[in-house]
Amino acid sequence: MIRNGYLCHMESPCSSKHHITLAFDSFKGSLSSDEVADAFEEGLHTVLPHCVVRKVRIADGGEGTLDALLSALGGEYVDTNVSDPLGRPIQAHYGITTDDTAIIEMASASGLTLLRPEERNPMLTDSYGTGQLIAHALHKGCKNILLCIGGSATNDAAVGLLRALGYKFMDINGNELIGGGEVLQHIHEIDDTHVLPQLLQTQITIACDVDNPLFGPHGAAHVFAPQKGASHDMVVQLDNGLRHFANAIKHYNGKDVSTIPGGGAAGGVGAALVALLNAQLKPGIEMVLDTIRFDDMMKDCDLVVTGEGKLDRQTLMGKAPTGILHRAKRQNVPVIAIGGVVDECIELNTCGFSALLCINETDTPQSLAMRSDIAFNNVRRCGIKVGLTGLESRHDFQF
Repeated sequence: MIRNGYLCHMESPCSSKHHITLAFDSFKGSLSSDEVADAFEEGLHTVLPHCVVRKVRIADGGEGTLDALLSALGGEYVDTNVSDPLGRPIQAHYGITTDDTAIIEMASASGLTLLRPEERNPMLTDSYGTGQLIAHALHKGCKNILLCIGGSATNDAAVGLLRALGYKFMDINGNELIGGGEVLQHIHEIDDTHVLPQLLQTQITIACDVDNPLFGPHGAAHVFAPQKGASHDMVVQLDNGLRHFANAIKHYNGKDVSTIPGGGAAGGVGAALVALLNAQLKPGIEMVLDTIRFDDMMKDCDLVVTGEGKLDRQTLMGKAPTGILHRAKRQNVPVIAIGGVVDECIELNTCGFSALLCINETDTPQSLAMRSDIAFNNVRRCGIKVGLTGLESRHDFQF
């Protein structure tokens, strides 16, 4: 294993003829997936100027999935005005492929990065802007929607999104509820009288990067709401709200969403859209890897280097590096994972990566580590070190 930027031991340099695939997710807030790949390639070529490097855009259903898929499928970006998670007007974009499939990233309209740290509050934030993007795509004639739901700032179980598509959510007195996660516990009735008719002819596929259920200790509120600004008391209220909403759905159409794997994704968007829009949940990384024909790439590959901003237990819950690991291992291709942070945990250490590499030195302040110029140089340094470690064949890559 590799820890804190240092290799356990050094071998003879890799052969310059080896084929290395670089498949990184973004290092959020620091480097895009393309920038991580460029930095690592620069480092590799410093010591292995003639090695063959293939760079592929990777994402797992969060930010970057639109770029990865549109790059592979072809199409165009579409800009439109929507509401941000707090209802402020912003311009967001989505993609339309050459076969008229709309690819929509929830993060573009309802993402956590759209808010300042002090604005994060999933009791107040809602997903209305994402619903506006879907409505815009429907009005342009798209019959297939691929919704990428990673990176959301919300825990409203898609109530805002659904309102933008014509649904109404009423309290016990018949008043329409408008707001964020705080409204979930008050929903008494779901009204679909004014739902956009185009939805009846639309297939919605959700690219999801987690498998958490809607509520409970592993559900949306307990696992994800704290990073969206929720206090302990908010988490309890939100979890109760999600339970209440599940009961409202069951009363509305008889569907039980309490145990759907991925139902808790994006604050309950997964469960709500499966139940109300007949959406299909699919692992985002699998969708991307299939689209770019990643398995074919492995046939002449000697090493894959992947990574994301933080490697921890959540990496094993459907995130990009784990999806890449499983695909590469099927063809005996070793995989190294790098990250800005690498948590020490048994699950990560034993899941099959040939090495785990933290790009930062121990005790580097986060404010410094997140600077793009410093992160770029640190990734480049990792590329140099990996290039020096030795790769005798695709079957015996060791550190």
